[in-house]
Amino acid sequence: MQQLELGILDWIQTNLRCGVLDVLMPALSWTCNHGELWIVLAAVLLAVKRYRRQGLAVGCALVTDLVLCNLILKPLVGRARPFTVQAVELLIAPPADASFPSGHTAASFAAVFALKASGSPLWKPALAVAVVMAFSRLYLYVHWPSDVLGGVLVGAAAGYAGAWAAKKLAARKARQ
Repeated sequence: MQQLELGILDWIQTNLRCGVLDVLMPALSWTCNHGELWIVLAAVLLAVKRYRRQGLAVGCALVTDLVLCNLILKPLVGRARPFTVQAVELLIAPPADASFPSGHTAASFAAVFALKASGSPLWKPALAVAVVMAFSRLYLYVHWPSDVLGGVLVGAAAGYAGAWAAKKLAARKARQ
């Protein structure tokens, strides 16, 4: 399995690396080093009364994702990153935490699924950003393809959980 995943990563390096993407991929990846892009989105949505429930859904999804990825799965799995197995010139500083799942991908897809489940049309542009974010992690050689797939699945679960929690909190507030 590892050889197949290395083959995918090496194919990306051989066939898709170019000057433009060498600038864009690190920059995009940086916007989500700690979920900043999605935290800002949640804050903006929370600030506008009409979109408050969607903002709450994204915020709850990001917290759920943080717990699942960084506090449970990464320490539990402890997977080495691909650049530690295969020497490659990295375009970013090497991440120090475990590889599985991709936190950037999970946070991005948590926001997408929270937006979709809460009825926001913003899920479509968020999906486009999330797909490019997930690809950036492969392009930058800091995640295995299965890390990214795991991030999508964790993000989906966190996104739906966040939307469910936001709905329950809104119902509780309405009853008060």
